[in-house]
Amino acid sequence: MLRPIALLLFFTLFAGCASQPPEPDPIRRALQNLSDRAVARVLDVDALQPTQEQVLLLVSPQVDNSLEIGSERLLESLTRALLGASDGPQVLDWRPAMSGEGGDHQWRMESRLEATAPRLRLSDRDLLPYRLTLSLYRPDGERALWQTEIEGAFDATAL
Repeated sequence: MLRPIALLLFFTLFAGCASQPPEPDPIRRALQNLSDRAVARVLDVDALQPTQEQVLLLVSPQVDNSLEIGSERLLESLTRALLGASDGPQVLDWRPAMSGEGGDHQWRMESRLEATAPRLRLSDRDLLPYRLTLSLYRPDGERALWQTEIEGAFDATAL
């Protein structure tokens, strides 16, 4: 009697181990891909070389509400990508109290994620076209010293 129960437990455990791992969160994956592309561009900026000696003060992103992505999620994704970069800069959340004189190694990074067109309806999915704008400033500066844009589209079914 004990033997069939042991076999049943073994097969149940074995089936559980053999199953596929859960699919990663599609929103997180989409934001991480976008953040990785953004960070690659930031790390190529000549003024940030050597990057490991720089400090990036990240301002909370401005995010278009129609994209259905919170600014906190984008900020987290950008932060993770920057921290994950080998020889990357130090990363801090920017606060208004940080305004004023900063050293030559400090940069304020602002980002804006906006919809560039209405939702595109395809036969099998909806796409949300976007533009991510990244700008680097000195902590006390009003004019961007560097700026780039990345365009693409999110799959709305993933959001």
